[in-house]
Amino acid sequence: MKNITLENRKTNGGTATHNLRAAESLELSPAGPATVTDHEAQQVERANATGSQPVVFVHGLWLLPGSWDRWATVFEEAGYVAVSPSWPDDPQTVDEANAIPEVFANKTPAIIGHSFGGLLVQILAGRGLSAATVAIDPAPFRGVLPLPLSALKSAWPVLGNPANRHRAIPLTFEQFRFGFANAVSEPEARELYRTFAVPASGAPLFQAATANLNPWTEAKVDVKNPERGPLLITSGEKDNTAPWAIANASFKRQQLNCGVTEIVEIPNRGHALTVDSGWREVADISLAFIRRFV
Repeated sequence: MKNITLENRKTNGGTATHNLRAAESLELSPAGPATVTDHEAQQVERANATGSQPVVFVHGLWLLPGSWDRWATVFEEAGYVAVSPSWPDDPQTVDEANAIPEVFANKTPAIIGHSFGGLLVQILAGRGLSAATVAIDPAPFRGVLPLPLSALKSAWPVLGNPANRHRAIPLTFEQFRFGFANAVSEPEARELYRTFAVPASGAPLFQAATANLNPWTEAKVDVKNPERGPLLITSGEKDNTAPWAIANASFKRQQLNCGVTEIVEIPNRGHALTVDSGWREVADISLAFIRRFV
């Protein structure tokens, strides 16, 4: 088991100021020393104390761990114990997602991730750190070749300026509407924007965008590891940010694995499918998959 260093980090509930500082230092990185917050350590201790099967929820860019709160309730009512780590806000470290699965006593967690969280959980599964994995509208990894125009447009607020690699970039409402909330009504889109949208680091987007050009990219997944465990990829039919072409290409790469590998397209859903008014449908699909294996 890795030694985990606990660090105190100030948080203020996810305001723009906090997240600008946090996001500017955020990058995907190889496995290595990691830190967890006191709050995350308490979640892990609680998970170990209950003896229940842990499920780790990993959010994507422009969202916060609180976007999983309703999911956590559903899974805990089903008998699991939920853990929702944050992305790090201290300089140069990103390995909470690597650290959390290794600190549970005697149980390998199931892990669920959305967007870039969906990429991270596939990285973790490829390292044999997951009992079962759900990747929801995941970002692409090395070997996933399609680049739909809608995905490029969604990422352009960041990728359009190379200097954004070292910046935290907020989305305007119009950008959020196109990239996240295109499948819901305008009033719901505005409510989602007010409730969930925060600035996000440009670094992971640049890493994913150049993954197929960089043999040493951080955005790579070991799809052949026999210890990967069962994997479900879900795709919102109307997702502009991570469209079906990306999800299906990820699925085809993951089919190189000997384990259970499945994909589901959810009709009439966009990239905000984990937080919009239809979130429960996606949660139930994910829960049903996890229940088959853990």
